Amino acid sequence: MMEKMIFGRYIPGDSFVHKLDPRSKLIFVFIFIAIVFLANNAVTYGLLLGFTLLTVFVSKIRLYFLLNGLKPILFLLVFTFLLHIFFTKEGDLLWKWQFIEVYEEGLRQGIFISLRFLVLVLMTSILTLTTSPISITDGMEVLLNPFKRFKLPVHELALMMSISLRFIPTLMDETDKIMKAQMARGSDITSGSIKERIKAVVPLLIPLFVSAFKRAEDLAVAMEVRGYRGGEGRTRYRQLKWDWRDTIIMLLLIVKAGILWVLRS
Repeated sequence: MMEKMIFGRYIPGDSFVHKLDPRSKLIFVFIFIAIVFLANNAVTYGLLLGFTLLTVFVSKIRLYFLLNGLKPILFLLVFTFLLHIFFTKEGDLLWKWQFIEVYEEGLRQGIFISLRFLVLVLMTSILTLTTSPISITDGMEVLLNPFKRFKLPVHELALMMSISLRFIPTLMDETDKIMKAQMARGSDITSGSIKERIKAVVPLLIPLFVSAFKRAEDLAVAMEVRGYRGGEGRTRYRQLKWDWRDTIIMLLLIVKAGILWVLRS
């Protein structure tokens, strides 16, 4: 399970994307999420997909590894596609079988919305795979610094995000261990009716929650013992540096947004 897990996982490397400032990568992802909604035809969605695949290539993260890690959300992609296929009743009727009708607009929307969801997940996954949790925390804290004047606990929010990202693979590893321990005792959540599977999941969730609370308590005690008192007066060993790579990636994103705006229907 851990080998296929990509959410919250960091893979060290020396690619162009790895060397970017975490602030530029965070800004890039936020703007990319916004410009994705500019696409509304085959050409613009094709450009989005091509731009995403180019980013994957530049990051030197294997596409097979990414797609293999997307298996947990495959159900959402298929569900989104089928939802538009069966419930969008616009355009020409393409296929009919008894009460099931597939319309041209339903097929179009199903492909486009699923593709939009796919590129968003791929791009956000590239962010976490090429940026360490500590760098994401530092970048987020610096970007949110202007909100300190409004009494926003910037350091605490950034720390919470970092801990959340770090705990995702940890909890998945814990889930894998619990599942193997229960399978060794005769439990099976992969077969049987839906009701039986739900009943089999309950004994899995209880020890998982207990373990999560135990880890959270240990972390809180460790931070308190080491004298953690928030972000006041704290300094950073790693200094963030914005260089030409970050400027180039921002310019490329602006050009991309302009092209999508011009080519949209």
